[in-house]
This record gives sequence, structure tokens and C-alpha cells, in this order.
Amino acid sequence: MSAVLAQKELESYLWGAATLLRGLVDASDYKQYIFPLLFFKRLSDVWDEDYQEAHDDTDDAEYATATANDRFTIPNDAHWKDVRLASKDVGRALLSAFQAIETANPQRLQGVFGNAPWTDKAQMPDATLKNLIEHFSKHTLSLANVPEDELGNGYEYLIKQFADDSGHTAQEFYTNRTLVHLMAQMLEPKAGESIYDPTCGTGGMLISCLAEVKRRGGDTRTIGLYGQELITITAAIARMNLVLHGVSDFHIAANNTLSSPAFVEGDKLRTFDIVLANPPYSIKKWTRSAWESDPWDRNFLGTPPQGRADYAFFQHILKSMDPKTGRCAILFPHGVLFRNEEAEMRRNLVESDLVECVLGLGPGLFYNSPMEACVVVCRSRKRKALKRKILFIDAVAEVARERAQSFVRPEHQQRILAAYQAFEDEPGFAAVVPVEDVLARDGSLSIPLYVKKPKPKIAAGEETTLAAAWAEFDEGSREFWTQMDALVDMLDGIVAEEANNA
Repeated sequence: MSAVLAQKELESYLWGAATLLRGLVDASDYKQYIFPLLFFKRLSDVWDEDYQEAHDDTDDAEYATATANDRFTIPNDAHWKDVRLASKDVGRALLSAFQAIETANPQRLQGVFGNAPWTDKAQMPDATLKNLIEHFSKHTLSLANVPEDELGNGYEYLIKQFADDSGHTAQEFYTNRTLVHLMAQMLEPKAGESIYDPTCGTGGMLISCLAEVKRRGGDTRTIGLYGQELITITAAIARMNLVLHGVSDFHIAANNTLSSPAFVEGDKLRTFDIVLANPPYSIKKWTRSAWESDPWDRNFLGTPPQGRADYAFFQHILKSMDPKTGRCAILFPHGVLFRNEEAEMRRNLVESDLVECVLGLGPGLFYNSPMEACVVVCRSRKRKALKRKILFIDAVAEVARERAQSFVRPEHQQRILAAYQAFEDEPGFAAVVPVEDVLARDGSLSIPLYVKKPKPKIAAGEETTLAAAWAEFDEGSREFWTQMDALVDMLDGIVAEEANNA
């Protein structure tokens, strides 16, 4: 019962709870039941651990209770053990406990348990809830048995498993962690900085920055983490995720970032040292008309087309960067680099000299999509030597493929980071391009325009090898398909506009 859990054993234990729901609820709904139960069990077990340590020291029950409540308050009758005793109306017992805990911890846990229909016995009968509670009761999730990093890793594993199981919703719920880790390394977060994700999902990007600070030996207690998420249950999961990773200074808001930004100071957006994001791709239902007179001045590059809100998120992020220390890394599909309908905004962006690096990556890094990914890195104040210059990196080959999913392995990350930090030309891989040259191409950030693949040298009299012919074909075809993507995107935007006006 109190044995230390190995990582694999922990992952098997966590996923075992989800298997109890197979056939009862849709896979996309697993999260709204499993995560609150896991979080409730963890809170209760850590409370017990704190209580026992204090009681062992003083043998004073009142003092021990007060000490345990220092971390989180668990009111009477709202502990895991209390709910486990419920023989009927188990959903009601859970809901009552959740509400009591949230009320007792308003600053950190308000809304953290989400809004699952716990009392709907047709959806979640007593027998199923009892099975789930007994499953989680098999192990003690104290800090001694399961340290924060290990439980955090297990939680991330569960998030990925849910993403794999839930199909079309996965991209909203989970961003490829190897790519997120690369983005965090590029931004070099430091102790004492503020970090923000305006479309934070389950908080993975924030946690990756936290891990990067820790890896560099920084004090993570001085970091402030901020996020906003449209979907209420996902925002609740982000809060749980941060708590389970041992984070105390965080603020996660649930609302629409474009129409109701949560972090504002007067008539301006609050600014942060670091912004990371994987915004939803080309959403069509958004308040474009309001954007034309945006009260927070987020239309400084222009107003995006109705069929694509990508540059609305982009401008929100740029406005959220601290004017001195701010830097951002945004994960986008390649279309934002060259689509005709956004050309004017892109020219304004390039002219502003905020873009530091455009990193092109291979396909398969988005869930359920073959699109190639790109990361755009911007900085409020570039170093003097880098002003009016943009680094383009063509890392399309720097991915590994496993079971229909792509990953950016450590060796790939290292090569990309080395090129980013060097900020130098590297034939076939990286190119430093003056802003004026980009503007001469109408502001297009399409990577094949600037990073040319070297053609194999063929000695006089030698026949062209298959490899050489393929390399020449590949270079030409990538430029062709880049233009075809732009055409398809433009037509898609026209269709969306016509449908919106119909």
C-alpha cells in the first residue's frame, strides 16, 4: 500500500483507471473523470503525509491538522477516505468534497475539479465510481512514494494516452512534447521571469519552461506561470497539472483569449518575459469585426481574414511580450509563412524587425495531420548584431518517425539549437537573411526561398546519379508544393468567406 512506485508501474496504474471507463463513456471524456479523481487522491495522500509528519514530531493532533492545512486545506468530510466510505450516491459525495476543497482553497484551486456530471447515474453509476475509487486506493500517492517530478511525468503520460485515444480532439489537448522542449530551450527561460501561454491547453508548455529552468540550475520558485484556455475542463486540468508538478505561483484563466484576454492592466495587455503558444489552427468563428477596433491595440499589423485567426493570435502574443526582455516561440503550420491573404500583415511584421528566427520542421508533429510544422521566434529587442536580420532554418529532415507520429529527438534538437545560437549561414540548413531581402520577396517567410539545398557536384562526363536527380527534384518540388499550399489556403479562405456571408 505504501511502496514507492516506479515510473512504469505508476503509468500502468494511472492508465488502468481509464480502462475502467472503456465502453461507458467516449474516450474524449475520460479526462473529465480521471484527472479530478487522481488530483483528489494526491491532495488527500499528501495532506495525510504532512499530518503524520507533524503529529510524529509533537503528538498534537490540532497542531498536526493546522500544519497539514498549510499546503492545502481539506475540510472535514471532504477527504478521500470519507468519500470512499460512501455506499450510495457516490457521485454526490465526490461533488460535495470537490466543492468543499475548492471553497477552502479559493486562490489556488477554484474550479480545479472541472464540471463533470458526477451525479448523473445514467452516465456514471455508483458501481463504476466505486470501481474507480477502489482502483485509485490501491496505492498511496504521497510525496515520499511518488515525488512531484515522477507524478508529473505520469500525468503527462496520461495526457498523451488520452490524446491518442480521443482522435480528433488530440491536437487541442496535447502538443508534441519533444517539440515543446525544443521551443523552451530556444527561449532560455531564467529564474525570476514570467512565462505565459495564451492557448495553454493542459499547461505542457509552461511546465516545459519550468523544467528547463530547473535543468539549468535556476530557482523555479521565483518563476510566475500564466495561461489562458478556452475549454473550462482543460483549464482545470492545467491547474491540476501545475499543482502536481509542485508549482505554487501560477494563474490559469478559462475564457476566450481573443475576445476576453484575462491578463490586462488598465487598457493594455499585461506583458511577460516569455510567451510560448500552439494556437488553434485557422479558426473561422471569431469576432473579426471587434478586432478592427481592438481596445488592446492588437491589430497593429492589420486585421486577419475571417477564415483565419492565426495572425490574431500572433499579434496578441507580440503585444504580450515585455518591451525589453520579451521573446516568444509560436508553433504554426507553414501556411502562416506565405499565404497571400495575410501578405500585408506579414510585410508589416517583417518591417517591424520582431522576427528573429523561422524554423521549418517536418510533417507529423501535429496530431492527426500531415502538415509540416514551423516555429516562429520573435524578440522585442534583438542584439545589435542581429538587427534587421532573420535566421531561416530548414530542419525538415530533423525528425524521427515512430508509429505514425514524429518526434524531434535530442540529437535533432541539439543541431537546431546550435544553428539558432550560432546565427550563421550553414549551406542547405540555415541562412541569415537581411530584412530588406525578405521585403523584396513581398515579405514571404517561406523557408525554401532562402535556404537552398546544395546540388550534388557531378564531374565532367559522369552521368547524373539517382541521388543527384532526386535531390534536384526534391528542391524543385518543395518550392512547387509551397506555392500549391498557398493557393489551396487562399481558395479555402475564399470559400470560408463566402460561407460566412451567405
